[in-house]
Amino acid sequence: MQKNNRITLFDTTLRDGAQTQGIDFSLSDKHAIAKALDDFGMDYIEGGWPGANPTDEAFFANPPQLKKSIFTAFGMTRRAGRSMDNDPSMTALFAAKAKAYCIFGKSWDFQVREALGISNDENLELIRDTFAEVNKRGAEGLFDAEHFFDGYKSDPAYAMACLKAAYSQGVRWVVLCDTNGGTLPNEVEAIVSKVAEEIPGDKLGIHAHNDTENAVANSLAAVRAGARMVQGTLNGLGERCGNANIISLIPTLKLKMGFDVGVDDKGLTKLTRLSRDFDERLNRPANRHAAYVGENAFAHKGGVHASAVEKNPSCYEHLDPAVIGNERKIVVSDQSGRANVLARLRDFGIEVDAKDPRVMALVDMIKQREYEGYAYDGAEASFELIARRMLGKVPTYFEVLSYAVTDERRYNAKGVMATDSEASVKIKVGEQTFHTVADGNGPVNAIDRALRKALEAIYPKLSDIHLTDYRVRILHANDASGAMPRVWIETALIGKSEPHWATVGVSTNIIDASFDALGDSYYYYLLREHVAAAK
Repeated sequence: MQKNNRITLFDTTLRDGAQTQGIDFSLSDKHAIAKALDDFGMDYIEGGWPGANPTDEAFFANPPQLKKSIFTAFGMTRRAGRSMDNDPSMTALFAAKAKAYCIFGKSWDFQVREALGISNDENLELIRDTFAEVNKRGAEGLFDAEHFFDGYKSDPAYAMACLKAAYSQGVRWVVLCDTNGGTLPNEVEAIVSKVAEEIPGDKLGIHAHNDTENAVANSLAAVRAGARMVQGTLNGLGERCGNANIISLIPTLKLKMGFDVGVDDKGLTKLTRLSRDFDERLNRPANRHAAYVGENAFAHKGGVHASAVEKNPSCYEHLDPAVIGNERKIVVSDQSGRANVLARLRDFGIEVDAKDPRVMALVDMIKQREYEGYAYDGAEASFELIARRMLGKVPTYFEVLSYAVTDERRYNAKGVMATDSEASVKIKVGEQTFHTVADGNGPVNAIDRALRKALEAIYPKLSDIHLTDYRVRILHANDASGAMPRVWIETALIGKSEPHWATVGVSTNIIDASFDALGDSYYYYLLREHVAAAK
């Protein structure tokens, strides 16, 4: 057990994460994210840089009401040539309604000389003056020692002098920053060990960037060397290559290294949801392969793996996915065996004797279809339909009799050449036949609208779903058939990210492939509603 086993969590998503290219948090985003972080149990939430932009100004003027987290403002040390009272950035910083101030200053002599254009001694004065003012105001101070590791490698004595200049003024945390992200874990551990000989570990933090894909490893190395605060962002957001991913750091520190991170076991089960909700707010797809929280983090595709996991999950899992709010996933593919299929059938609520010949028939069918271009490891709704059909467990909701799609290029009323797509669909539901026509923004949208037009009169619940993603991959080509498109469609309930399901279609004709995938999507939803109603 560590002498000080508590690791303090500092989230900088709303500040450093906001510097990610293509990311622009609205005021409502910032409030919602801060609330989610607070509910999770984050120790510090860095809200942004007061005065940097109108959104941050409004955020600090009306800060979120937090239950646990310490709301923190970010800023820089006093500017050279200005007094504390005559520095607009200082004025804006201290006007912010924050409980703590995280302030960065130079700790690399090269940066002092080249970026600030001042002497080393003057830089030390800026650091001391700034944190003396923080102390005078009775606020909590954190010193982000910018470029510390580069500075230490250049001039260890001066880099340490910068830390001590802040530490002498009573700061709560001295944070060692790998600002350029070029330091390696062995270097971090060695340097932090040296620093900890002069500044106590329970006063030291680490702020790592991911430019060598080592931000998490560097943060863990700093902790091993004695640092007791880690700074990071949700899903590793941040400038350039991002920051240390606090989503990965939390379970590693708690479950692998035995530290207390201020989040209990029940709270840890919210981790996956925290990560995915954040991506949903950013309107970007979640990383399916993300450590701990990714959809595929505990997915088992190989037949040998699936068979072993069925006997004991520890065979191929480093922890129980439930402890971080994730779940196990048995994938069916061309590499699947009987164990994969049986596991997936059980997930669907279907119990089948392992010796039932239909099981191996289904395995053989999947392998043949994947040889033809289908891929069920990313389209499990299509697999469930195939499995249930083979087992005689899918009602006939509708039958497609025919369909046609036309595209017409012509000048519109504005004199611009445009494409109009029109689809006609003839289907049979029971003894009724429906023939509908609809136009759309492209052939797939036209087909979707025509199908809906026919089916929603019989199945009104179909109005609750919409296509959320559409992808095409060209598989192979030969002289006989030409290119073979594979179409993958994702569907979800309107206004919700989950549940969602994916279907797949393959054909030499992209329209046929799209129609098959779309039809499977409708069928799966109707089946899901039918099964749910039967329970």
